[in-house]
Amino acid sequence: MAVPGMKSASMALFQRIPETLFSPLGSANRRGYWSLLCALHRSKFGPDAPMPPSYGYLQRDIIRDIEEHLMYETAWEAEDGDQPDSSLNVRANNVFNRMVKTGWFRLDRYGMEKTVNMAPGVGQLLSLLVNFAETGPMFLSGKIRTIDVLLNSIKSGESSGAELQEAAEQARNLFVHIRNTGTNVRDLMQSIAAETTTAQYVRSFFKEYIEQVFIGDYRELRTSEHPLARRPQILSMVELLSSDPEHRERLIDWYTQKMAGGNREDAEKLFDRALRRLFELDRIDEYLDRLDDAIRYANKRALAFLDYRLRSLRPLDHLIQQSIDHLVANGADGISEVAPVFGPDMLISGDRLVEPKRVSEQRPASPLRQLVISDRTRALGNLMRRAREARSMTTPKLLSYAFKSLDGKNSVSSGHLPVTSIEEVRAYQVFNSIAMGMGAKSSVLLSEARRQAPGLEVQYTCSVIKEHIHLTGKPFELKRRVRPNPTKDNT
Repeated sequence: MAVPGMKSASMALFQRIPETLFSPLGSANRRGYWSLLCALHRSKFGPDAPMPPSYGYLQRDIIRDIEEHLMYETAWEAEDGDQPDSSLNVRANNVFNRMVKTGWFRLDRYGMEKTVNMAPGVGQLLSLLVNFAETGPMFLSGKIRTIDVLLNSIKSGESSGAELQEAAEQARNLFVHIRNTGTNVRDLMQSIAAETTTAQYVRSFFKEYIEQVFIGDYRELRTSEHPLARRPQILSMVELLSSDPEHRERLIDWYTQKMAGGNREDAEKLFDRALRRLFELDRIDEYLDRLDDAIRYANKRALAFLDYRLRSLRPLDHLIQQSIDHLVANGADGISEVAPVFGPDMLISGDRLVEPKRVSEQRPASPLRQLVISDRTRALGNLMRRAREARSMTTPKLLSYAFKSLDGKNSVSSGHLPVTSIEEVRAYQVFNSIAMGMGAKSSVLLSEARRQAPGLEVQYTCSVIKEHIHLTGKPFELKRRVRPNPTKDNT
């Protein structure tokens, strides 16, 4: 079905690119032509290439690049019209002429020189093909974070339908990649299974499966730190854009002017399609569960294969040859002296390589018993609990001790702090640590110390360590924190 306001893809493709464009990529030298296009995309026509001259590249420079590429291209086959034993320059000119004829290159003139350019549609298609061929692990966090930022910008009124269209496109690409990853995993495991040696299998599994197909942040998808955890907030913003009349009218007006050619009905369809793509984020768990099944199956299959290969690496050929040599040297009399190569009863088979099933006997459940605690055990438990509570120091207990010690005063020295119980000794010890944090130059330690004693200042009054009835340390002073008066004139 055609997209409203846009041409059908089946009708528009060859209006943007020449009809013979794919001819070199369908020939016998398709790999060579593709390798050449990638090299020219990297050095001349791609986004990472240096800025080209405004008039284009000179024809002789492009032919020189083709010559350098053909010099190291050993698998190039002769095609129709090629003469055997042609020189490198003749072969490069034949390749260049075919690229011009099929539409990859466009010839222009700059004075007396012929220049070479690539049509915008052809260059865009080449970039898409190169990106498709080089696609590696995808990080879903980047796409989710982009969608979140774009929707926040639209919600605040700073952006319009262009950002909504981009967010919908990111959502669609996300689902396409997840769906394709599951299919790629299954196809790749079938191709890896054809590897003949264990080394090739392991190399293919870790290089192609783990590094190229896998989603980069797959292990973090279910964690609370992953941007995917903001999916409810994203869906809430999409619902707001869909239901709020002001947002909806503003965005539909943008679609009407920019994408639907003034047609209000087509604009509403485009707007609703963008919202549907974003609402699909509510079903992402279904896609991820399906991907989990494919990856779980692939891992089990790989582990089973490797386990089978490892347990089947017995030197059978060596043992068989050793037995034959012993029988040839000793005749029938030496049969009893030959060590058996295979186990008794049956020869080697897949069943003999399978690990035997281990039957684990489940112990019968013990009858329910009611544990009877003696008075002494209960008393010891209560005593340990009270001792643990006495040693623990929380912020409320610390503040209670401080204000009780201040007794309405603004400050009190450490020498006058009461230390008659375990709780008071622990509070004194904590305040000593807080004084060290507040006197440090580290902003982190200062912030942590103030968090432990809100509304209080604890500072050392002397740098000399002095003896104490229970603890040894520097004397300090406990003061109420004085808040600055906002109405005071600072001039």
